[in-house]
Amino acid sequence: MRQYFVLTIAVSGALALSACGKSGDAEVNRAMRDVNVVDETNLNDVMLTVGDPNEAVTYFQRASANDPGRIDLQRGLAMSLVRAASRPAEAVAAWQVVVANPDATNDDRVELADAQIRDNQWEPAAATLNTIPPTHETFKRYRLEAMIADSQQNWPKADSFYETAIGLTTKPAPVLNNWGFSKLTRGDYVGAERLFMQTLQQDPSMFTAKNNLVLARGAQRKYDLPIIKMSQTERAQLLYTLALTAIKQNDVSIGKGLLQEAIDTHPQYFEAAVRSLQALENNVTN
Repeated sequence: MRQYFVLTIAVSGALALSACGKSGDAEVNRAMRDVNVVDETNLNDVMLTVGDPNEAVTYFQRASANDPGRIDLQRGLAMSLVRAASRPAEAVAAWQVVVANPDATNDDRVELADAQIRDNQWEPAAATLNTIPPTHETFKRYRLEAMIADSQQNWPKADSFYETAIGLTTKPAPVLNNWGFSKLTRGDYVGAERLFMQTLQQDPSMFTAKNNLVLARGAQRKYDLPIIKMSQTERAQLLYTLALTAIKQNDVSIGKGLLQEAIDTHPQYFEAAVRSLQALENNVTN
């Protein structure tokens, strides 16, 4: 009886150790899987930010093929195609795959609309945004809504959407610049000038806004440069823009003077301005 009792204890102990061993292996495997997920997530983030866009496309295409149906990999591919810039149609197709996934969100639909606009698919983009409930109020959604309203020349709606978008971001400079350009295309040069000045108050380094500001002022026949922060090269380029604006409005003598000032201001040889001035003088002579 004693021997049987000892044997029972020994067998029970062996089974317990075996169970502990299996449990430990399972925990190690789970831990390794967690580490792999973390490593993969970090790699995905790297590919989406600092990696070359086309390399990121290849990476996510391979990863999606190995694990189809994973929406994070589908998103990564779609975002990488948008970053690649020269592949807008592929980006639209990739975002359509994401949106078709059962786990897709309203943010994914906004991204699809963004890709469609990049591919000049304005009507499909408007249709995509219409599938999103009005309760989904985000900066990007309203920015895209404003752009679509612009394309439809629905100015009151565009202004409303731009204003709402600006209230939803801490970095409104790009939206203010877009809104100003919208005003510029409508012929509201005073309104455009005001918005470009607001843009530069938010981001004094944005050269596009500086150039747009000069266009808005030139359209009002204000041929002096505004008081804004600019480098010597930027000053020459803005004078050149102002000169062309004056010439298009038949203020030829003013345009010639501005071209010469641009040439004199530029720290290097300003070929475009020199060619324009020579062409203008040849036309006058002829």
